[in-house]
Amino acid sequence: ANRLRKNARHLARWARREDIEAYRLYDRDIPEFPYAIDRYGQWLHVQLFEGKRPVTDDDITAHLMAMSTALEVAPAHIALKVRRRQRGSSQYEKLEDDGPSFTVHERGHRFEVNLKRYLDSGLFLDHRDTRRMVAAETHGKRFLNLFAYTGSFTVYAACAGAASTVTVDMSHTYQDWTARNLVLNGIDDFARHRLVADDVMAWLGAATYRSERFEVVMLDPPSFSNSKRMQDSFDVQRDQAPLLAATLRLLAPGGVLYFSNNRQGFKLDAEAARLAHFEDITARTVPEDFKRRPPHRCWRVTRD
Repeated sequence: ANRLRKNARHLARWARREDIEAYRLYDRDIPEFPYAIDRYGQWLHVQLFEGKRPVTDDDITAHLMAMSTALEVAPAHIALKVRRRQRGSSQYEKLEDDGPSFTVHERGHRFEVNLKRYLDSGLFLDHRDTRRMVAAETHGKRFLNLFAYTGSFTVYAACAGAASTVTVDMSHTYQDWTARNLVLNGIDDFARHRLVADDVMAWLGAATYRSERFEVVMLDPPSFSNSKRMQDSFDVQRDQAPLLAATLRLLAPGGVLYFSNNRQGFKLDAEAARLAHFEDITARTVPEDFKRRPPHRCWRVTRD
């Protein structure tokens, strides 16, 4: 409780300066309390990371009460998840049908989140600086967002004046969510801002055949997927070279590709590295509240 109060005092001031409502408060700072705790306005998103040290139901109850008291959040506004190794489409599975959706503010943008219905909240907080970085390059340009989840990069690009956007994700659920996020931000021209529910690798092949080109591309694939809608399983470490090669075929001359993933221990392999110039910008894309445990790696990719 003391650690939470200390973190909250520091980060609340920082969040006001950054103009954000959703941020990480605590990330397994103390080994006996293996939680990641994120504040979303008046809600807490609490993730318990299972490890060798057992955490009993009584422990969890006591911990949640301590969080509620220390952070002055009603127990009904605390969403608890247990983090296990995810496989396939499990991130798309519903947890609670009646979990309420609400809106959070981030640097002049609005996003719908739901802390109880799915494993993830609808907004990846660790990429807020990456979103701003990508948006700064999109004015008047064609933007492509691959493995787009709920379209937060597309929202930033559209609001920054992108000439057009294409958002590709296999999930119809998340494409509908992206549409709502765009409308929340005053974007309703879906001829100019296309949403495509398709397997990314299949779509990349078809887009290459159509000679589509984009000046700015965001590529943020999952670590692993074996969804029934895909022809084959996907592993970002194993499949990085063909994925990057297919994506780079769509990059317009002078364009830039941002490549990121959350795979622990990920290494850019030699075959992929030969495709283009990769600049590791992870240190610039991990925000203050995630510095303790950076969850992603990120590269800015260009070609001569």
